[in-house]
Amino acid sequence: MTDEMPPGGVDGVYALETVPDELKGGAVAIGNFDGVHLGHQAVLAAAAQGAKPVLVLTFEPHPRQFFSSQPLFRITTPPQKAAAVRALGCAGVVALPFDAALAREPAEDFVDRVVVDGLKPRHVAVGHDFHFGAARGGNAERLTEWGEAKGFSTTTVSAVAADDGSVISSTRIRRALGEGDLPLAGALLGYRYNVTGPVLHGQKRGRQMNYPTANQALDPTNGLRQGVYAVRVKVDGARYDGVASFGSRPTFDNGAPLLETHVFDYSGDLYGQTLSVTFVSFLRANTKFDGLDALKAQLDKDSADARTALTTVTPLSALDAALNF
Repeated sequence: MTDEMPPGGVDGVYALETVPDELKGGAVAIGNFDGVHLGHQAVLAAAAQGAKPVLVLTFEPHPRQFFSSQPLFRITTPPQKAAAVRALGCAGVVALPFDAALAREPAEDFVDRVVVDGLKPRHVAVGHDFHFGAARGGNAERLTEWGEAKGFSTTTVSAVAADDGSVISSTRIRRALGEGDLPLAGALLGYRYNVTGPVLHGQKRGRQMNYPTANQALDPTNGLRQGVYAVRVKVDGARYDGVASFGSRPTFDNGAPLLETHVFDYSGDLYGQTLSVTFVSFLRANTKFDGLDALKAQLDKDSADARTALTTVTPLSALDAALNF
């Protein structure tokens, strides 16, 4: 993932100074929105109730990443975030660079410069725990007060609970993905986890076993559990089933983790293309095999298991259908 902001309107992601006038003057949902999970979707829905069009104002890099030396597993890149919010009816994402200057900016100055002057909203929606500005000096209550004085209304959205009563959060989703618990991650997101990236040249070992793979290097911070998955793959707008291995290839080199996807019933050259891979079912952990024959036998089983797992899969929601089906 890059922290560099696109100059404007790239894949639905805008820099503040490039937001077209026709997208201003509506509603703005403000937050980090990593994952665009069900709690985030409630904030977007509240924004849409106030005015339209709806823009989503977020920050790159994630403020938590800026303030910490620890790597942060990001659930969604800015383009993925934009794809999700646009599927939900929003106009796009405004990605504000989070740097030292922004971290020092007083909260009310942020409201004046970015919100009022930059986006001119009639309505703003935030989560109940939203804080912003230097020393976290701004919160939902103060934003409401400033909005009354500066010409916009504000909705504060309460925490959204999962079926078990626990609060939905990006942290919890990261943990579920790290454990390979795709059903829980999907239930909290409201859609299935997916990644997107270019196909790279690899060692072509899969071809030796009649399992050619499309190789992708995920962000080094990606915390998805290493293992083998049944997946859905999008290639040039078409959908295919597949089986994918994410990890460090213990049978061969234990190198940097790669996502290696065998796309069922596809013929063609995938090198250089951008592939979207949706994780549907965790099949097994990565294992070291005693030679290619043993690995080939396991790949046969993995492929059969993946086809079975994908036979009856249906969308989790309208958003899942829009993104992954």
